[in-house]
Amino acid sequence: MPGWHEATKDLQNDGKLQMVGIIQEQHPDRARLFMQWKRMGWPILVDSYNLLEVPVVPITLAVDEHGVIRQINPPRGDVERLERTFLSQTFDPPAQSTGAPVAPDLIALKPPARSGDAAAWKQYGDALAVWGGAPRRDDAISAYGAAVRSDAEDAMAQFRLGVAFRMRYDSDARREGDFRAAVERWTQALDINPNQYIFRRRIQQYGPRLDKPYPFYDWVNTARAELEARGEVPSPLVVEPRGAEFAQPARTFTASSAPEDEPDPRGRVLRDEGQFITVEIIAVPPVIEPGATTRFHVVFRPVLQNLSHWNNEAEELAFWIDPPRGWEVEQRYLTLAIPPEAVSQETRTLEVEVRAPESIRFGRNMSIPAYALYYVCEDVNGVCMYRRQDVELQVAVRRQ
Repeated sequence: MPGWHEATKDLQNDGKLQMVGIIQEQHPDRARLFMQWKRMGWPILVDSYNLLEVPVVPITLAVDEHGVIRQINPPRGDVERLERTFLSQTFDPPAQSTGAPVAPDLIALKPPARSGDAAAWKQYGDALAVWGGAPRRDDAISAYGAAVRSDAEDAMAQFRLGVAFRMRYDSDARREGDFRAAVERWTQALDINPNQYIFRRRIQQYGPRLDKPYPFYDWVNTARAELEARGEVPSPLVVEPRGAEFAQPARTFTASSAPEDEPDPRGRVLRDEGQFITVEIIAVPPVIEPGATTRFHVVFRPVLQNLSHWNNEAEELAFWIDPPRGWEVEQRYLTLAIPPEAVSQETRTLEVEVRAPESIRFGRNMSIPAYALYYVCEDVNGVCMYRRQDVELQVAVRRQ
């Protein structure tokens, strides 16, 4: 986008050309920040569900004043040719015009409850995604779920179901397992259609460094700093990128080599069974080949119903991984920095990469033991405790 924008600035300023973008981002607010940073003020439309079914990006389209596509992927930056073959041309209007889109009747569009018509359920899910928005997201998940139950080989329905799960995960309506469900659906979609660029990039966004083509959002901090230096307020982000989304690609896996002292080798710290802190673990991807890597996202949340909160006046959260023989871990011992406030209730996330041995028997599910140590308090002005929570990092190993 920046290349075409710079090349066509004069045409835009003269009113000869209007630029419009369509993005397949899961988090479109990040595109808004990018546009502000690069001083690109033209409209951006959002197609997170890939309703256009584009297999790759970027795609450049030359659309005339009647809404008809006249050129696809004109030579990038060749403004003279664009003016000669498109902007200076006069085009006849189409014989028929579809007009502006009209909101569908969602009640009439809903298939019967016992219908096995996968196409109808996907169409209903698409309508809910576009016209229902966040208030109808649960219904969109149900519709796409019905579609994939009727046709598990519909890659696009699988992908869109994953998008809806991740959207709900990023909202106040989040349910435990939404992120994991999103990754599982994206993985199934890519298994069905391994040539789909959008499917692959969505998984790589959260996956291990060995599978990354580039760092996805390493520009965010630079953009904010430069905007503030210009006296502008950076456009806010709904979900802050972290970990995997900043990570640089890697060609080799570097495992922890130096021996670390296990923080609770004899298991003496009292256990938290989830009454104070819940732990959710997501493997991206959830299925790997022998010798491949996965990235685990380990998410810690205080149980707000019990008024649980972090005690930040003690030591930082620690995480220990005890990999089985032959498995390699990026780091066996990890810690999370604590905020300056004395107490807090924020979600905390750490990420770690693990590699399976080349010789492992495929077709099995693997559980890697781990545990967290943290200081937590119960209720307002309640008792503060040091607790341990045992967890399992789970991933499936099979041949692709």
